[in-house]
Amino acid sequence: MTTSQVINPATEEVIATVEAADLAAVDAAIERAHRAAPGWRDTAPGDRARLLRRFADAVDADLEHLAALEVRNSGHTLGNARWEAGNARDVLHYSAGLPERLLGSQIPVAGGIDVTFHEPLGVVGIIVPWNFPMPIAAWGFGPALAAGNTVVLKPAELTPLTALRLAELAVRAGLPENVFQVIAGKGSVVGQRFVTHPAVRKVVFTGSTEVGKQIMTGCADQVKRVTLELGGKSANIVFGDADLEKAAATAPGAVFDNAGQDCCARSRILVQRSVFDRFLELLEPAVRGVRVGDPALETTEMGPLISNAHRERVASFLEPSTKVAFTGDRPEGPGFWFAPTVVLPQGPADRILTEEVFGPVVAVLPFEDEADAIRIANDTEYGLSGSIWTSNVGRALRVSRAVEAGNLSVNSHSSVRYWTPFGGFKQSGLGRELGPDAARAFTETKNVFIATD
Repeated sequence: MTTSQVINPATEEVIATVEAADLAAVDAAIERAHRAAPGWRDTAPGDRARLLRRFADAVDADLEHLAALEVRNSGHTLGNARWEAGNARDVLHYSAGLPERLLGSQIPVAGGIDVTFHEPLGVVGIIVPWNFPMPIAAWGFGPALAAGNTVVLKPAELTPLTALRLAELAVRAGLPENVFQVIAGKGSVVGQRFVTHPAVRKVVFTGSTEVGKQIMTGCADQVKRVTLELGGKSANIVFGDADLEKAAATAPGAVFDNAGQDCCARSRILVQRSVFDRFLELLEPAVRGVRVGDPALETTEMGPLISNAHRERVASFLEPSTKVAFTGDRPEGPGFWFAPTVVLPQGPADRILTEEVFGPVVAVLPFEDEADAIRIANDTEYGLSGSIWTSNVGRALRVSRAVEAGNLSVNSHSSVRYWTPFGGFKQSGLGRELGPDAARAFTETKNVFIATD
């Protein structure tokens, strides 16, 4: 095996060295998961549920440690990191309620009875991104384990530390050996082997649309199941009848949270022309007030970007012709810092409006009326999330139905609740995670007819 260094993005210091699995190590992990699958499948639903609750309790007991790891590894603010560890815990608790609720059907037929079962797939390979390492991992492995599958999980190369810790906690909680494994390494080695190995029956991937398409193409060769949560270019639509003060005060958090490294980031703010100038006046102090700095401090609201290479990519969106309305502050010195930035796009083809920046840059543009707002919001290949600000309930419902996105909030920027479905339209993904049906996404429906004549 080779090794890779883990860098603290706030200080640029090496904080750990992690072994990167080679192909033989990946195959061995998949084989172990394959051998463990029958035993886990046959574990009584109530016993599976108890073990997941114990796993959740182990995460809860380790929450501060997990959060501190994420602050150092990912540059997330302490508050965010605590929420993320808590979300992983909560997803496990919620998933613990699923094994005993994977209910089949009894279908009326002539000459007998007909029943359906939700059978686990077997081995599930989960590929996790670097922007939210703990929650997105749990969204996959929680329901997959609940449904009776074994899991091999690959964390992002830049952010492996909390996933490796979660694997330790699973063993401490009493999960059977090899039911849940974490294998660090390159996507071209570990992730690609999930796609090609015949024992892996489903791949769950969160990341870029480009890579998601490659994974989907590879899985097609074996008709392998996939869940894909990909890019986003979400719109925050502010109508003239909205509470402008609240809409402007909350807009920075909707796009600059996690330094904009969020596929649900509301990176396009569409404002009705009649209130456009007033909204910008209210937005400027809110943006300048975002506290950017040491992510380990309780008061910090935005940390650094994940790497220097990513910072350069984000900076490439600010071309000499880009009209910057105003910016916030950022620290000087070491760290991959980038100031919160508000731009005014010059036209519909402006790159800032069509591509996912994945950084703390937001475009603000006017619209005329409801139809114009819907047209602009849908003028993207993505469809993951978005917000609608209005005091008119009828308008809220009309626009919610018309906007092509999987997760919308009215007078709010909330995209994720572990007890409701999450996923995208168009090139933002395929399938749904979370919610009451999450475990079913990791099963096959089996139909059985029993003759009684």
